[in-house]
Amino acid sequence: MSRRDQIRITLDPAAAARAAEVDLDFPREWIEFLDPDDEKHLVRADLTWLLSRWTCVFGSACHGIVAGRAQDGCCSHGAFFTDADDENRVKSAAAKLTPETWQHYRKGFKNYTEMDTIDGAKPARRTAIQSEDGPCVFLNDASFAGGGGCALHAQALRDGVHPLQYKPDVCWQLPVRREQDWIKRPDGTKLLQSTLTEFDRRGWGPGGHDLDWWCTSSPDAHVGADPMYVSYAPELTALIGKGAYDRLAELCDARIKSGLVAVHPATVAAAKAAAPKKRGGREPAAPPNS
Repeated sequence: MSRRDQIRITLDPAAAARAAEVDLDFPREWIEFLDPDDEKHLVRADLTWLLSRWTCVFGSACHGIVAGRAQDGCCSHGAFFTDADDENRVKSAAAKLTPETWQHYRKGFKNYTEMDTIDGAKPARRTAIQSEDGPCVFLNDASFAGGGGCALHAQALRDGVHPLQYKPDVCWQLPVRREQDWIKRPDGTKLLQSTLTEFDRRGWGPGGHDLDWWCTSSPDAHVGADPMYVSYAPELTALIGKGAYDRLAELCDARIKSGLVAVHPATVAAAKAAAPKKRGGREPAAPPNS
């Protein structure tokens, strides 16, 4: 690293945060189990990710994905809908918003979606953006009298429901990556395999490496009070079903008690940064999943 880059990182907190991100490749621990409610459903889970202390730090330690726009978090672009059900759910939630709860009500009430393309060729619908450069039309400014952040998220909390019931699929699923594929075993039996893992920079495709900052690799976001499989229980349950989640939680509990955990390096770095230094200036080693 050049002297100029060192000075820039010292003066720019976002640059310093990106420099502190851990490498994308490191040892991970995986587990497979059958869904107790469906013998044709195999769950493959990344324990290193689910036992990490990642937590959403939007509005506090989040540096945002676009340089100079930390207040956007990961809402700097519109969210593509996964299917018609996803879009209709958001439509119903948007109908609950008012000018007092949605800063961009007048712009977005009739035009909160628009067509775009994910791959440059195939048209797809997503939430609208406030201007040519974004952010999402549902994002309220921090100074908005009705409250900053996602208007849909805030409305869900006011209504006493989990935000995943109002927000686009991609918004509430992040930063969990779920992939589903039908696989054939050597004996010819077919299973639906659900893979749960970290949605790291590569999850965005080649452009993910150009994000100004990304939370899953950053120690700044690995400061949760509980392991992620606990804090993200509603989302994980929605992704794989209650029976499968309950079994996953049992297996995660057992792994923690065993002390045999391939700990996420960002969680290790966060624990070391938070721990008081021992006499002589040496930091204590981070315990598993601390």
